[in-house]
Amino acid sequence: MSKFWSPAVRELTPYVPGEQPRERLIKLNTNENPYPPAPGVEAALRDFPADHLRRYPDPESRALREALAAELGVATEQVFVGNGSDEVLALAFQAFFRQARPLEMPTISYSFYPVYCRLYGVERRTHPLDTEWRVDLDAFGQDAGGVIFANPNAPTGHGHGREAIAGLLERVSEAVVLVDEAYVDFGGESAVPLVERFPNLLVTGTFSKSRSLAGLRLGYAVGSRELIEGLERVKDSFNSYPVDSLASALGIASLADHEHFEACREAVITTRERTRVRLESLGFQVLPSQANFVLVSHPELDAAQLFVGLRERGVLVRHFNTEVLRDHLRISIGTDDEMDSLVEALESLCR
Repeated sequence: MSKFWSPAVRELTPYVPGEQPRERLIKLNTNENPYPPAPGVEAALRDFPADHLRRYPDPESRALREALAAELGVATEQVFVGNGSDEVLALAFQAFFRQARPLEMPTISYSFYPVYCRLYGVERRTHPLDTEWRVDLDAFGQDAGGVIFANPNAPTGHGHGREAIAGLLERVSEAVVLVDEAYVDFGGESAVPLVERFPNLLVTGTFSKSRSLAGLRLGYAVGSRELIEGLERVKDSFNSYPVDSLASALGIASLADHEHFEACREAVITTRERTRVRLESLGFQVLPSQANFVLVSHPELDAAQLFVGLRERGVLVRHFNTEVLRDHLRISIGTDDEMDSLVEALESLCR
């Protein structure tokens, strides 16, 4: 540790992203979309006037917010955009969760949440998943300083329906409830329609997964005007131009191609279910998933050894070396050919 670090930095345990390998591997470890962005994105990238880059972007990202609002069926003033949903989440932690009461979250969910708690001095209270590895909505208390969870959850894949979320919001009404919908387009039910009924609901999303723009870093939040204004106050206190002109143009182009979006989304869902059946035939236990990944375990095989064996065979998956998850592998859904290679590698390891 450096003597120049502040005490807060010394105490941090940073988020560890999935490996980005330099060698050529079948990459099923970071939940990226296996299909390219919409053709309109490439056209917008090719036709983008380079001269526009000499000027600062629109500080309100108005065009992108209008396109998102139209897509999601909300008012433009109810939409916030940022450099990836991780940045949006970071702003939400600062805007809403630095409270006297603890922020409540599942014990197993997106591993960036505890990192932000440590970084921003947010006390947290965790609740275990239920016996079927689902987020236990009933565990969240009315005295919470806030509630946050991914829906569908990561890395388990289960998603609660809209009415279940509404039930939570009816009970927890005096604190912000943040529903992280990074994976909702792969089979989940969005809570966005509930923002009209519940002013304390904030829904976040990303272009990284179903829109195939993980390399761009573009995310958003939807909520009541008072919540969006809270995010804007934090953002404008340290960086008033968070989304660049090129990212905005490409995001708008991706929203315009509904046919491509639906085709890729359905392809991932179909491949996921096909893969689930094949993995179960090899003796794997596969949690039901509404995301673009599956969480699997094998009653007779060590997950860490499977991870190493797959890598040796050119397939990279994610192994979380934690007490609760060390027996599991999270496998992102790739193309049919990639998943065939995965299954073939597992067949050789299961012999």
